[in-house]
Amino acid sequence: MTPGWIGVGKVRARETGDAVEITIDGLTTQAKYYKPLVYEFMRKEWTSRPSWGDFTVEIGMEHVGEPPHIDLDNLAKALLDAIKGYLFHDDAQVARLLVERREGERERITIRVFPRKT
Repeated sequence: MTPGWIGVGKVRARETGDAVEITIDGLTTQAKYYKPLVYEFMRKEWTSRPSWGDFTVEIGMEHVGEPPHIDLDNLAKALLDAIKGYLFHDDAQVARLLVERREGERERITIRVFPRKT
């Protein structure tokens, strides 16, 4: 796949080298909102097959002003459930998980998934 983004709505994704990047525009305090949103995107737009092996997943929640009251562990679980079966077969393949909240230029969530280097 080319480095260009696929998707035109709230969710977009691209492959860059051995990594997959997903962005979700906007924030909500309800982590459960993201699972069906990302799952539907992956189901309709994603054409690559899931891989075996260990993965690193980095999730960043960018906010403007005061951060929303959202539990990052619930956000991570919802997003891992949404991409499971599309980027990897099972979330037990996630050997390293980084989830962070940071101030940014706009409200969004970014996900980066790539094979874990040993």
